[in-house]
Amino acid sequence: MAEHNDTGSFGENQACAFLEKNGYNIIDRNWHAGSYEVDIIAYKDKILAFIEVKTRSSAYFGQPEAFVTKQKQRNIIAAATKYMAIKNRKEEIRFDIISIVLDNKSCHINHIVDAFKSSWRK
Repeated sequence: MAEHNDTGSFGENQACAFLEKNGYNIIDRNWHAGSYEVDIIAYKDKILAFIEVKTRSSAYFGQPEAFVTKQKQRNIIAAATKYMAIKNRKEEIRFDIISIVLDNKSCHINHIVDAFKSSWRK
């Protein structure tokens, strides 16, 4: 497996552990709808969070969350819309980003709640 895939997988595992430690229930991981994908779908306080995880080995080129482009946001929103319809879910939803920077074997996690908006409503 390529090193960037290892880094991404490690970051997603760290993000799930962080979320569970903070009271979230992980519903799905790497959920796909056609070409769209959501890294983590988690539930807490009657809200379903669709979470994009960005992990970098350093912040040299910028913070990981800066790489969640408008197109990526649209793709996550499209996936979330499909998820809600397919699964017949009725909860309020939001879109979060978990930004992870690995630095000398330490892991710096930044959970950005409600990082971007959608016009989708239940």
